[in-house]
Amino acid sequence: MSSFFLAPFQLQHFFLQALKLILQFALPLFIGQLFQLFYSLVDTRIVGETLGESALAAVGATSTLSDLLMSLLIGILNGFGIVIATYFGAKNEINMKKAIASTILFGTGMAVIISILGLIFLAPILKFLNVSTDLLPNANAYISVILTGLVIATLYNVCASILRAIGDSFTPLLFLILSAILNILLDYAFILNLHLGVAGAAYATVLSQAVSAVLCFLYMWKKYPNLHLCHDDFCIDREVCNRMFATGLSMAFMSAFVQFGTFALQTSINTFGTYIIVAHTAARTASSIFMMPWSALGTTLATFCGQNLGAGKYSRIKIAMRDTTLLGWAWSLFVILLANTISPQIIQAITATTETEIIETATLYLRVDTAFYFVPTVICLFRNSMQGFGDSKTPVFSSALELITKVLVAFLFAPVMGYWGIIICEPIAWIIMVIPLVVNTLRNPIFKKNDII
Repeated sequence: MSSFFLAPFQLQHFFLQALKLILQFALPLFIGQLFQLFYSLVDTRIVGETLGESALAAVGATSTLSDLLMSLLIGILNGFGIVIATYFGAKNEINMKKAIASTILFGTGMAVIISILGLIFLAPILKFLNVSTDLLPNANAYISVILTGLVIATLYNVCASILRAIGDSFTPLLFLILSAILNILLDYAFILNLHLGVAGAAYATVLSQAVSAVLCFLYMWKKYPNLHLCHDDFCIDREVCNRMFATGLSMAFMSAFVQFGTFALQTSINTFGTYIIVAHTAARTASSIFMMPWSALGTTLATFCGQNLGAGKYSRIKIAMRDTTLLGWAWSLFVILLANTISPQIIQAITATTETEIIETATLYLRVDTAFYFVPTVICLFRNSMQGFGDSKTPVFSSALELITKVLVAFLFAPVMGYWGIIICEPIAWIIMVIPLVVNTLRNPIFKKNDII
């Protein structure tokens, strides 16, 4: 009766309590991710509304680059957060503080390095992305500011990952909502009043993130005295650092492989013209919103699994994965319904466009890809859970399969099939990459234990 899909009747009360805890943690995280995406969404809407579709295409043509770099950094920080959560669950405060100090040092240090390298090699990167000559000035202006402010965005995520690791997912949300509102105001001020063009939208994003980071840090310092660090906490502990980098780099590679694949696809998309670029940017923005509940549940499961692994409560891991998978599938059904009814209205709301070609192309993408959403539900939840309970190799291997598939599509299918090659790419990748995740999850020794805690 220790099966992944079946549970003894006498444990039902515990299962409900565990699911309640997961949802209480995941809901603020989901809303926070929604508002984090809101930065991008507001930029897209306001740029399209005030500067036109050419400027919007310039922002969309570089969005995969900023997404790639932020995914790399957030992946590392989420991995570090799992280690913090494991020490927190084991009540090992000494190593927990060392892990927090290392998160601050390594997180900000890597952000500085990535930002500098991104600015140095920006010209060849934009050339590799096939950004057309007419879009290049705006694309360069926007992404240069985003790269310069990468450290600021990382500082917020450092604070947020630490708070989530100790079970507080609500506080980062409050400051993120405040900064999202500020972002809207600054967008209009910088674009309409100061006439800074697309760079103004980027300045608004960076300054808003700075406010969020500062407020989050000040709150954490005042509210949680047990997180105050001393000089000794910043001394490198080889055991702690090895554990952090094993998990952090695994999460980073997992995220980076996903984004590298999207990055490769963008090189093909940017050759299809302005309307296709705008349509794909809008469709991917909508997809990001649709996928956020999985992302929130996945991040929650990583922390939940890390804490319960540290506490030796293996049954909680098993049942949490089962129940969140069912929740994810319920959400997938709802999204399929939305995609097949109001996709055109969603695209119009995101882009402020009335161009029929843009709306129809983006709608086609959403209706085809959402039909397969049951598969990425499992992918997102299982690979985050596996990171939490100690399997860092399988998620990376699975994400590598996704990268290979997307690269093949970008350079083989898209030139022949056009945008249809882009549309079918992700469903094919999902089906391939889910196989090792399911097989190795069910083979893991944790799912053979019969403990009841």
